[in-house]
Amino acid sequence: MEEARPVSSQVDVLKQLMQAPLSLEDLDISASLVHDLLLRIVFSEGVASLRRLADVTRLNLKLIDGIMEKMQYDQLVEVASAGSMGRFTYSYSLSDAGTLRARDAMERTQYIGPAPVSLARYSKMIMLQTSRKLHITPPEVMGALKHLLLPDNFHRRIGPAINAGTSLFLYGPPGNGKTSIAESIAHLISGANPIWVPYAISTAGYIISLYDPSLFREIEVSKDQLKSLRTSSLNEVDRRWGLFERPAVMVGGELTMEALELRFDPIAKFYEGPLQLKANGGMFLIDDFGRQQIRPADLLNRWIVPLESGYDFLRLRTGQTLQTPFRQLIVFSTNLDPLSLVDDAFLRRIQMKVMVESPDERLFFQIFATMAKSLNVPLDKDGFLHFLNRWYREPGRVMQAVHPRDVLKILVALCDYEGIPPQLTPALIDAACESYFVDHS
Repeated sequence: MEEARPVSSQVDVLKQLMQAPLSLEDLDISASLVHDLLLRIVFSEGVASLRRLADVTRLNLKLIDGIMEKMQYDQLVEVASAGSMGRFTYSYSLSDAGTLRARDAMERTQYIGPAPVSLARYSKMIMLQTSRKLHITPPEVMGALKHLLLPDNFHRRIGPAINAGTSLFLYGPPGNGKTSIAESIAHLISGANPIWVPYAISTAGYIISLYDPSLFREIEVSKDQLKSLRTSSLNEVDRRWGLFERPAVMVGGELTMEALELRFDPIAKFYEGPLQLKANGGMFLIDDFGRQQIRPADLLNRWIVPLESGYDFLRLRTGQTLQTPFRQLIVFSTNLDPLSLVDDAFLRRIQMKVMVESPDERLFFQIFATMAKSLNVPLDKDGFLHFLNRWYREPGRVMQAVHPRDVLKILVALCDYEGIPPQLTPALIDAACESYFVDHS
């Protein structure tokens, strides 16, 4: 899997954005925000070493040393202990005046963690890293789907959508693998070139937490990668950014409109980024679309502008509106009729629509045979024909790709219970189907 090689100007911009600030003047956020963060750390821990402060904030050690030296001069902190190797071995505690300042800082926000980057810098980095489309080849798509038995050339329906990286609508009867297909797409995207993401963002004096350990899988940065990002041998790479696999956010019926907006914690007093912000550079799957706690029309109206423009608009509790990148593959997956959920105008905004159909009898047999082999059930064609005639042809039941797996698992459980080897006899098949299908006609 490859991405087009970035042009030299893009490499230069990336290097500039990734250089660690060496002074307060180099910071893209306010100095007071960093001062407050350091005071909160020392307040919370009682005594904090210079290296501990640098590790938590992910700021340059010399920069932290300069700030703490100034705080010591202003009688906000005191040296609690000093090693024999100079200032870098100092540990600090708060003075009485520093404790008062720290309490004020805790009143503003209780955020403790990596220092944020500015919203402007975050936006530039995301736009830069998503300006080049992924190039995923047919063999790679087929490889990702090989564990699923799908119609011939099905990969051609989804491969172009993955590379385009905009939007995809998966629809069709339940039980035929839409969620599994979406998960395979997520695996492909996660395996593409990793992406730099900050742990937190700052705007208008507020902090927005972006890092989510359940979504972001950090990748160890190699020495060669670090070297390629430095503008000189003296410069460091900004550790406020982590290198992660491209995220895959997956939600189902639990999705609410609040999850798509900035969420302010009234106790901790900082924001958590919405799901689509965390999904930038990766994929956002809305499974079981139409069964969310919000109306489909409300969700689609929320995203009409972002889908067209590539930008989202978020609102702070002060009423201020922020423009943020909206750069991820949006995947809608539904068992419902798309025309009953959305109008033609919205469907036109979804770049590609793919129907995941129920299998025909030939494909259904292939799925059945594959599952029988995986469950160590000897395949018997007469048994399969009984299954097909009695439970599908006669009642007119629609075949679903998930049925063979589920029915065979029940059959194996019945055989285990009775202490007999698994076998595809009509009696066992009927018993398994009677336990599985609600309608026994």
